[in-house]
Amino acid sequence: MLATNALTIIFGNRETSDFWVDGLKLWWLQVKGNLTSIRRLVIYLDNGPKNSGRRTQFLKRMIEFADWSGLAIRLVYYPPYHSKYNPIEHCWSSLEQKWGGTLLNCLKVILQEALRMWWCGQHATVKRLQGEYPDGVRLTRKEMKPYEARLERSKALPKYDIVIRPTQTRCR
Repeated sequence: MLATNALTIIFGNRETSDFWVDGLKLWWLQVKGNLTSIRRLVIYLDNGPKNSGRRTQFLKRMIEFADWSGLAIRLVYYPPYHSKYNPIEHCWSSLEQKWGGTLLNCLKVILQEALRMWWCGQHATVKRLQGEYPDGVRLTRKEMKPYEARLERSKALPKYDIVIRPTQTRCR
């Protein structure tokens, strides 16, 4: 969270679009009690292959997250080769320094090293998502059509600025 410099790192077996949104849901369940007045999330993304503004499964799941949470979601993507402006990149360099020469041969070691990490004067919150996340899940154009209608793409930057409005007000 940029406003508070709170860092949550979520690990799992495989990075996929579903993993991204399940991780977001896990994070929101953890922090929503302290953020009761929040009605909108602005999420800055690197436009990677699993969270692209064109990735059908990711966009479908983000719409489902918006509906589940009752939050308006704004996806803002950094343009290619501009990662130096992304604050999370600074976090990764800090984590890599913490890992140093440690042999990261199992998830237990990775989680223990991440728990030792400090970010902006505080320990990171480290979580693990269980479950299988198959790669390559996609929607056909026909399946995607109702989801695409829910996306409010910027006229000037349709690939880099997307708003998703929920169909309800809050999750229970």
